Amino acid sequence: MTSLRHPYLDHPVTIPFAHRGGAADGIENTTAAFRRAAESGYRYFETDVHTTSDGRLVAFHDTTLDRVTDARGRIADLPWSEVRQARVAGREPLPLFEELLEEFPDARWNVDIKAEPALVPLIDLIRRTDAWDRVCVGSFSEARVARAHRLAGPRLATSYGVRGVLGLRLRSYGIPAALRAGAVCAQVPESQNGVRVVDRRFVREAHARGLQVHVWTVNEPERMAALLDLGVDGIMTDHIETLRTVLSERGAWA
Repeated sequence: MTSLRHPYLDHPVTIPFAHRGGAADGIENTTAAFRRAAESGYRYFETDVHTTSDGRLVAFHDTTLDRVTDARGRIADLPWSEVRQARVAGREPLPLFEELLEEFPDARWNVDIKAEPALVPLIDLIRRTDAWDRVCVGSFSEARVARAHRLAGPRLATSYGVRGVLGLRLRSYGIPAALRAGAVCAQVPESQNGVRVVDRRFVREAHARGLQVHVWTVNEPERMAALLDLGVDGIMTDHIETLRTVLSERGAWA
């Protein structure tokens, strides 16, 4: 484990993240999913945010409602009064991210900014609720997460985007590459397009730079165990009970 650079990372052992609250049973990114994860002992949750046409910040992964709800349409094109009527798996409403912050005051949130319009409302919400120690902001877009860091400064925990992860991977092979200053972690898949991302060399390079390594989305116990053996600092999973069991067997469930 690396030394802490931000209060968000204040966790004594490997961080277990409930990915979308634990998406395995189909009620992802709902208050019910996050409540179930909290009751299982999780305090780190992963979610995503979009803005509605009237600027409300919704915790939801997809651009459209079509895949997991009984409604249709792009969230960005719909007002909150319509989006709030949608039901995940036909039964669970979509929450506003502000509601989740209020509902789970002891939780810490890894938030993927899915679209540019959500960036400023998210930073404004974090500032208004003084949630600096409770939120880490990420995005596939390095430019987007860099802008978030510029707007908020070092109070905001951020992870690398795709470009930062690539730079870290190159540096792990001894190849010079520029890296954005201010990130506290690299959040990565095990592999990308058939190319291994997370190995001992990558983890060692990240730790040498004071960065934690969080891996997504890992659902099989043997993969979890292999990553823990490499020394990763966090694992995101849809199968929250499986990860809790694996960590508990290692004495690493806090």
